[in-house]
Amino acid sequence: MNRSAHRISPGQLAFTQLFSATRRGARLARLLAVEQLRSWSAPHDLTERAELVVAELGANAVLHGHVPGRSFRLTLVFDASRGRLRVDVTDARGDKWPSASPTDAAPDALLRTQGRGLALVDALADRWETLSFPPSGKTVRAELVDPGGPSGRAPRHAPAASHPVAR
Repeated sequence: MNRSAHRISPGQLAFTQLFSATRRGARLARLLAVEQLRSWSAPHDLTERAELVVAELGANAVLHGHVPGRSFRLTLVFDASRGRLRVDVTDARGDKWPSASPTDAAPDALLRTQGRGLALVDALADRWETLSFPPSGKTVRAELVDPGGPSGRAPRHAPAASHPVAR
């Protein structure tokens, strides 16, 4: 397991870890993200939201981004001075880009047990987007801001995923 936590610039801390693309790997990503954020003394609200975002993005990497023999990567970048956290989850399936479920979905769609993960990410993150990760992967990036921090909540933007989802 390659684990790396380091300072990338004044006030910014980074953590990167590869995980097996399994349910156990997704669970471990969530647990280690919380442990790392606590070790950085990240605000409690930010840590709680990040835990759920990492859980959803990790689960999506396992369910929809899995390629046999390939791992997924979690990267956290915390800017303590600005109260900002960036969560990147990178998987090997660049041909399957996510999109959020419509918020005005029919009531029966809200009762489904699957397919609401990115709607949760959309609700918890201040912004999220999908980026290409050459040669064949993608990164789903979520940005979270501590509402009590110096920069307050970031303006919300629509997800940048422009490719259709093939699930």
